[in-house]
Parts: sequence; C-alpha cells; structure tokens
Amino acid sequence: MMNREQTLDGLRRSPKVDVCVLGGGINGLSVFRELALQGVNVLIVEKGDYCSGASAGLSRMVHGGLRYLENGEFNLVQESLVERDRLLRNAPHYVAPLPTMVPIFDIFSGLANGIVRFLGLTRRPSRRGTVAIKAGLSIYDFLTRKRALMPRHQFRGRKSTLSKWPGLNPAIRNSATYYDAWVSHPERIGIELLRDGLSAGPSAGALNYATIEHAPAGEFRLHDGISGETLAIKPSLVVNATGGWIDIANGALFPEAARPAPLIGGTKGSHLIIDHAGLRDMLDGHMIYYENEDGRICILFPYLGKVLVGSTDIRVDDPATVRCEADERDYILQSLAFVLPGVRIRPEEIVFQFAGVRPLPASNDSFTGRIPRDHYCTVLEGRDGGPPVLCMIGGKWTTFRSFGELAADMALERLDRSRRLDTADRTFGGGRAFPIDRSGWIRDLSESTGLSLDRAATLFERYGTDAKAVARFAAAGPDNLLPHAGYSARELLHLIRTEAVEHLDDLLLRRTTLAITGELSLDMAEIALDLLADDKGWPVQRKDEERTRFLTLMRERHGVAEATLSARNKQRSEPCETTARSG
Repeated sequence: MMNREQTLDGLRRSPKVDVCVLGGGINGLSVFRELALQGVNVLIVEKGDYCSGASAGLSRMVHGGLRYLENGEFNLVQESLVERDRLLRNAPHYVAPLPTMVPIFDIFSGLANGIVRFLGLTRRPSRRGTVAIKAGLSIYDFLTRKRALMPRHQFRGRKSTLSKWPGLNPAIRNSATYYDAWVSHPERIGIELLRDGLSAGPSAGALNYATIEHAPAGEFRLHDGISGETLAIKPSLVVNATGGWIDIANGALFPEAARPAPLIGGTKGSHLIIDHAGLRDMLDGHMIYYENEDGRICILFPYLGKVLVGSTDIRVDDPATVRCEADERDYILQSLAFVLPGVRIRPEEIVFQFAGVRPLPASNDSFTGRIPRDHYCTVLEGRDGGPPVLCMIGGKWTTFRSFGELAADMALERLDRSRRLDTADRTFGGGRAFPIDRSGWIRDLSESTGLSLDRAATLFERYGTDAKAVARFAAAGPDNLLPHAGYSARELLHLIRTEAVEHLDDLLLRRTTLAITGELSLDMAEIALDLLADDKGWPVQRKDEERTRFLTLMRERHGVAEATLSARNKQRSEPCETTARSG
C-alpha cells in the first residue's frame, strides 16, 4: 500500500533523511529499492507520475544491444545480456523471449567501416552486411554461452527467408535469427520495484507529483503538487536520477552561482502502435530488426495484439516537450514500407504514438547513433552547506537493476553503510512464486474467488501472481465488466487505491495498457474518471479539469483525438456482465 499522507506526516515530524532520490523513472526506482532494502532511510520524489517520462517511452525491448558492439561497448553488451537473463527469471510475468529476425541486403557491406569505427577513425553510419552481422551474433552467443537460456543464432538463405516471411523486400540476400526479449508492461515493473522498496518498512517513503529545490543552510524545500503543502527536507545525500532532466534538476539543487556544467545530451526516439492484423500475422511472432535505407536501426514486432514500430534518434533540448512529430511518423512509415513494401498503413490504423528521451552522456558526436550508451555515476559536492549530489548518467532500461546497484553502493559508501541484501536473483511483484503450472494456478484462483476461469486468466496475464490480490478485491463486492471487455470497476478501483494514482492518465496510460493498445474508448475513459473522482471526492469542477487534462494529453502527446476515442465507443462496447459474486 502506497500511503502518501504517511510519507508527508513522517517529513513533518522529521525532515531528515539519509538519501533523497530525485526522479521516479526506472533507474530512480531501482536505486530507491536497492537502498530501502539495505535499511537506509530513503525518500523518492518524482515531479510527475512514476515511469511517466523516458521510462514510458522505451521500445519495449529487453536486450543486450547488438549494435553497441560496433562502438566497442563490449562491457555494456555483456552487462545488458546478464541483466536481460535475470529479468527473464525475476520478472517472468512481464519479460519473455523474443525471436528476432535481421533481414540482410549485402554480404560485406559495413565490415570495413565497422572496423575503422571501432578504431575511432570514423563516426559515419553504414549498412551492415552478412559478415558483419555474423560476427556480431557470434559475439552475442559467446557472451551468453554459460547461461544458454535461449537458442543460438541461425542464418537462412534468401529462398527460405522469403518462404517464411513472403512480404519482405525481395532484394534481401538472406536473414539471421537470434533471441532477445521484450517487456509487456514496463511501467508496471516500475510500480512493482517501488512496492518492493516500500516493503522494507517506514524508513522508505515515496511521493509522485512533488518537487524539491535548494534552500539556504543546506536544506531543500519539498513542494507537494497534490495538496500544495511545502515542507523542509534535510537529506545527507541526493541521488539525481532524473535521466534527460538531470541538468534541469541540478539547476534546482544548486545555488545559481554554483550550477554544474551540462552532463546530459539526450536524443528522442518515437514509436507508433499500429492496429493491422495482416501486418501482425505477417511477423509470425518475430521482431524484425532492420536497417532503413539511411543505416538507422528500426524495429517492428507484435505487441499486445497490435504492432509496435520505431524509432527515431533525434537530439532534443527540452525533454518535457517531446512527442512524435509528423515528419517522424512519416519516417517510421517509410522505413516500414522499405522492409515490407506490400504493407500500406492507413492513418486510422495508427492507434497510439509515443516518444521517449534517451538519457545519453553529453556529446558533440555528429551521428547520434555513435554516442556511448553506457552508464556511470558522478558525484557533485554540495554548495553552501548542501549535501553532495550523485548523478546517474546514461543508462538503458534493460540495465536498470545493475545501474541502481552501482548508484546504491556509491551512496552506501558515502553513508559508511554496508550492503546486506543482493537483488540479483530477487523476484518481485507478480514474478514472485511464479507457477510452473500456470493453468493450475489460474484454476485455483478461480475456485478461491468465484471469478470465472477466463477472468482469472486475464488477471494472471496482467499481474502475474499479484493477480491474487486484485481478484480478492474484485470478488469482495458486486463487480461488472466495463465497456472494454476484461477490465472491471473493482479492478480499476484496486489500482486507484493501492498504486498512487493521482490523475486519470496514471490509470489509463501506466497502470493499465488501455491507451497504448488503442483499446481505450471515450466511454471507458469517462467511467474510469467517475471511479477516480468518486474515490478522491473531487467536486465537479475538478473532475472537468481532469477530463480536459487527459484529453489534451492524448491529443497532443499520443495523436489520439477525442473524436477517435468517441468512435471507439461502438467498437468496444459490450453488455456489462457480473464478474464476481457479491460478498
């Protein structure tokens, strides 16, 4: 249970904390969890919702970073592969293997250029041919040889490739298939990490929709964006885990005269979610990991019944304003037409779009794809009596655990504390006690709660073993399915009450996958708003403001207009039915 008032009350009684983690994205949540589990008095503060920035804009891949090999980032690839395999074990409810096909159009192309890039003699992109890809995949297999959780790579000739994927560009010479992984609910993993940290006890606290800023005499002012209250806070150490916002956050953490030099130079990656059954079926359960004609790596894979395609790599100055622009959408569709020339996407088949900022180290490299993807921490000493600030630079979603571990160990050293618990093999959330016999677990859940087998299976798919708590809450009173089949009123109410939901987009974009899958209708949004407003006790004006806020966000950030949501009412509506017996 995430209790905002308890956290605020603790700060009112004592403003002192050992560590304040600034930033509630996946890396901030990871270091918060690491420190909380070591018994550190730690507070995490997020200015928006948890995992609402770059951690909601990832490509949904959990991968070693095949293309990082040509930059010579072997240590990063090895670390990423280790963490990928840990996630397959520790979060089996959300992370699963993903067979990945690489279409190849040349034999030797990119080999010589890759060598000189590796030697640092050029930063110019080039197409990658069979020999270069074979070398990269062989290294990939070598780095995972001891764990061998997934099959080794294999090559197919042109005829065999086109037989399996007949829609591919016929100019291909052959293809390679290897395995990485994908994550179905990345934002929910963030919530699970937060809950795992809070399970350590009252010394761990969390606030979304809150900010801190420098104040005299080594203090900070914490402003709660929900209540409007301002409190003093006195941390011994601040961890700046704000990703693409690190430099902006440092501006609030240091006196104006002592603000540090820029540390981050982020790039934007935009993605489309496409509802095209023919395209989805054509992929045959595989991701296509392909190069566009300009050498930019793009991806295309089935995602929760739809197809995810992306992405771009564009420098950005203000991470708060990123969205998928029209020219990026055109670029992504052009890349899709290149690899699958027979596919035509109608505008209405793009059901959602999103963009995220890669928090890369500051760099003047003319080609964004060559900026190092590795991560590290740097400590900025405090000014005017203020605490030191540990900045988490770089990082990719796959390595959140190891990056959080690195930052936590540095923080523990500063605090003169020792690590007492290792998270490398610690399952969390719905991955705990994950059953070998899934159908048997679902049957038991159905029998113990009175939910139908189908409903129990849906909840298990959504929450893993955490489905038990959701199902018990749903079964505790009269419940009914909502206009979107598979979601019920009490399920949403459970999320509202237990997962720090403060705004409608928290619920519909991050606690559920309704929006990203294009399943959200206007009717469903209105019902969810009614549930949220009733539970929060909002007056009519506050409820109307929330409706406007959400519809503006959907239109401006995700390309979904109110008229589109309204048109989905007829598509999604079904008769409501009872899903649980009355308690």
